Amino acid sequence: MRAKNRNKSAVVLPQNSPADHIFRPLNSYEGQSLLHLLSSIQREIKSARLADQSLPHKIWLKQQFSIGVNDVTRVLERMPAVHGSISSPLQKATYCSRNAKQPPLRLQAILIATDCNPRGLTKHLPILASSREVPVISVKDTTGGSFKLGEIVNLKTAMAIGVKARGNSINKMISEILGGNDCGPTNETNEEVFIQNPQALLED
Repeated sequence: MRAKNRNKSAVVLPQNSPADHIFRPLNSYEGQSLLHLLSSIQREIKSARLADQSLPHKIWLKQQFSIGVNDVTRVLERMPAVHGSISSPLQKATYCSRNAKQPPLRLQAILIATDCNPRGLTKHLPILASSREVPVISVKDTTGGSFKLGEIVNLKTAMAIGVKARGNSINKMISEILGGNDCGPTNETNEEVFIQNPQALLED
C-alpha cells in the first residue's frame, strides 16, 4: 500500500475539487437580529462620519465599504491568501507587485444577501473569503436581504458589502459581533468543512 503523508497542521484539499474547502458563515441574520445588526451598523456609520467630515458622504462611504459583488471580489483578490490556500500564479504576481508599493487593503468581514438572483453571482464569495480568512455574514429578510444591505450604503439594493478595516467605530462594532476577532475567523469560531455546493451556505 502507498504510504500516506499526514500533516495535521496542513489543510488537505480534495484533489478533484480544491475549491470546495470553505468556512461556514460565522453568522446568519434575519428577523429581529437583522434589524439590530443594521441599526448598530448605521449608528456606528453616523458616529464615524461625525469624526471625519473631510470628504463628501458618498466618497467617504466608499472608503469604509466595498459595495457590490464586483468591488468585494476585487478587494478580496488583492488580499494575500493565507498559508495553505490555493492561489493562481496571476493572483500571486498581482499581490506581490501591489504589496511592493503599499500594504493591501483588507476587509474585516463581508455581508452577503441570500436573495441574490441569479444565485451564481455570489457563490464564489464564501470560497474567496475563506482563502483570505475573512468572515462571512449572511443576511436574510422576507422583503429581500439585498434591500436591507442597500440601506447601509444609501442604495436601493446591494448583494454584497465588504467592511474595510479602517480602525474606526464601525470596525469595533463588527469586531464585537465576530467575538472580538477583527482579523478573520479562527479555528475556535469557525468550522472548516468540505461541501459540494458552496451556495448552500447562503440558503440556510
